[in-house]
Amino acid sequence: MKKIESLSNQEIKETAKLAQKKFRNAQGLFLLEGYKPVFEAFREGVEIKTLYTTGQNLEKFSFLKDKITIVTEPVLEKISTTESMPEAVAVGVQKKHNINDLREKKRLVLIENIKDAGNLGTILRSAAAFGFEGVILAGDTIDIYNPKVVRSAVGGLFKIPVIKVNSVKDAVFQGYNYIASVVNRKNVKNPEEIDYSRPFVLMLGSEADGLSEEAVETADILTTIPISEKTESLNLSCAASILFYISSNLVSP
Repeated sequence: MKKIESLSNQEIKETAKLAQKKFRNAQGLFLLEGYKPVFEAFREGVEIKTLYTTGQNLEKFSFLKDKITIVTEPVLEKISTTESMPEAVAVGVQKKHNINDLREKKRLVLIENIKDAGNLGTILRSAAAFGFEGVILAGDTIDIYNPKVVRSAVGGLFKIPVIKVNSVKDAVFQGYNYIASVVNRKNVKNPEEIDYSRPFVLMLGSEADGLSEEAVETADILTTIPISEKTESLNLSCAASILFYISSNLVSP
């Protein structure tokens, strides 16, 4: 079994650089940190090129067999992006999807201009949990293979296709209801009153700015979650999970 003990090892230097968006996208690779993300990726058929772990965790990752490289704790710490050292760091191959992968799906979510890694990871996890069949990232969004997104998604990233488009207008499908989650707008429907039996795209904007005017104008239906007047707004991932739950439990009003 391969062993690496030197911090100056070229393979380790290259692996550490995968924390950078430009480098990982150029290589088509990404980092997986900790048991759960690694196992979920393996279970969903993600190609894992190498897993780095210490000898004491070897048995835990035995499902990767010949992919394992034993390293020292300082080496593992160098290639990790977390504050506390994980049990392992793996290098996975990015999955590539395009808009044609979503055209026959009936339940989609579009997220516009999301910048927060934790929010995006949680939304991906919730979308997978509530049966959504694809995720569209529109506009200026954080990279889905950002290490924090991968950790926060806890496998959700690998369960449904995620695509990136430049703007909402690049993801308009004929025959779909476009449902925009908004605040402070007129003519909004309670999410529990919407008919979800037709194919639909649920659109969510960034926590800071909400959906763009382009997205709102694309919408067939505007909706908002009723909340207390004492509360200004909900966290984006929290609001998304509520809407996912409602739409998964109401096929028709």
